[in-house]
Formats: sequence, structure tokens, C-alpha cells
Amino acid sequence: MTISGKKYRIKSGSRFILFVALIAVITVTSANSIIGSNYASSLTEKDYIEIKVQYGDTLWNIAQTYMPERSDVRRSVFTLCQINGISAHELQAGQTLLVPVH
Repeated sequence: MTISGKKYRIKSGSRFILFVALIAVITVTSANSIIGSNYASSLTEKDYIEIKVQYGDTLWNIAQTYMPERSDVRRSVFTLCQINGISAHELQAGQTLLVPVH
């Protein structure tokens, strides 16, 4: 191998291959970080559905219907209140609530 008149010789083929592989990994990792393709949003963002409160609905009934079957209903009502920024007595017909999808 010659570069600008100088002759270079690879003494250890395995070390050269390791060096090239390391440079390739660093290049791909840097490119992914710059592009942003290593962003995992599904692990951090929750999905919600919107439901419209009907006359006679209570947070207890909504929690029993839409929240996970084995969850504590009291905790589910508390979660619904926190997500929607309301208290249980503020629920009104026609209101739209966000309910987490599990």
C-alpha cells in the first residue's frame, strides 16, 4: 500500500480489522445520534383515549369500564382526577376526559 510515495505495511491483520470495525461502529453511532434515530418515544409517552361523559356517569363507573380490570378502582379514580385536573365532584355531563390506554 502506498500513500504519497511512502510504503505502509499491515503487520497484524486482526488488529487492522478490529480498528476498521471500531471506526465503523463509532461512525454509525455518531450518525444515529445526530439524525436522532435512536429516540425511543414509546417507552416514555402514554396513550390516551378521549371519552365524553354522559348524564349519570361517575368517575367510579368510568374507572371500572376503561381502566385495567385488576387495578384498584380507588387508585384509578385518583389517576383520572390527576390526568384531567379535576376532583370527583366536578364531573359534568358533556365533559371530555382523557383515559390512559393500558
